[in-house]
Amino acid sequence: MKEVSVVIPNYNGIAFIRPCLDSLLQQTFQDFEILVVDNGSQDGSREAVREEYDGVRLLALSENTGFCHAVNVGIEAAEAPYIILLNNDTRVHPDFVEKMYEGIKERPGAFSCAAKMVQMADPAKIDDAGDYYNAFGWAFARGKGKPEGKYRQPCRIFTACAGAAIYKRELLKETGLFDEEHFAYLEDMDLGYRARILGYENWFLPDALVYHAGSGTSGSRYNLFKVRYSSRNNVYMIYKNMPVLQILLNLPFLFAGFGIKLIFFTAKGFGREYAAGIKNGFSISFQGRRSGKKMKFSWKNLKNYGIIQLQLWVNLFRRFMG
Repeated sequence: MKEVSVVIPNYNGIAFIRPCLDSLLQQTFQDFEILVVDNGSQDGSREAVREEYDGVRLLALSENTGFCHAVNVGIEAAEAPYIILLNNDTRVHPDFVEKMYEGIKERPGAFSCAAKMVQMADPAKIDDAGDYYNAFGWAFARGKGKPEGKYRQPCRIFTACAGAAIYKRELLKETGLFDEEHFAYLEDMDLGYRARILGYENWFLPDALVYHAGSGTSGSRYNLFKVRYSSRNNVYMIYKNMPVLQILLNLPFLFAGFGIKLIFFTAKGFGREYAAGIKNGFSISFQGRRSGKKMKFSWKNLKNYGIIQLQLWVNLFRRFMG
């Protein structure tokens, strides 16, 4: 059995999948397997993986079931105790898998570790150095657009971006896998949030380097699909992970945060979609209540909720400081 399984979800990624796989095949660390979960691609990328990469396991789905279902399929099919999730629009440094594996093994309290993602078009700038969440209900990538040289020390983060992250399989059994209700967007924040409630840590590993094209599947930074699903999933995530009293405590901040975002996206021409997403978020939250998806409050996790709340407030300042 391999020590690491690398799971790559792919949907119409013909422009990216070959460089991604080629970079993985040049790794200094070899004790890992590669699984590509194809979400019903119709651009030839599925055939390219099947015909050109004999050592890669291809799991071909008949239609686009979303990021969450695809990676869950990959995780369940993987054989290793450590799971790396990697976007198809990436290239990785030759020691990427080694640094990820070593980084999480030497941190017994870690649920996940995030790689250092730099912009493929401008590697001197950060794309993602770990993800944060704040009391405004804003999820944001640490350091985005800033010089990569400022982010060369390992540190705890709120959650890891699943575009390039490693997870302990045994802890995924405890937290559960990605919530497929999300389909795409904030699913990694939701998973890392659940782990935080249970007392686990998420870390940033600056030596695990990834070049990321960005928006390789959705096609742009802002689009109708992304705006709607992001606001929808944000409401759902808050409902799932915050006890009622914590929601009430943060309500003034959340009203302000969602209001600012509504004004911002209205100016961008996406106001209607953002508002529709919020409405849908309340709808699936009520459905989640009936299906038992809300994280059950436990007094033994009270300290963890307190730590999380403090970080939600601190991250208000981090959002503007980088």
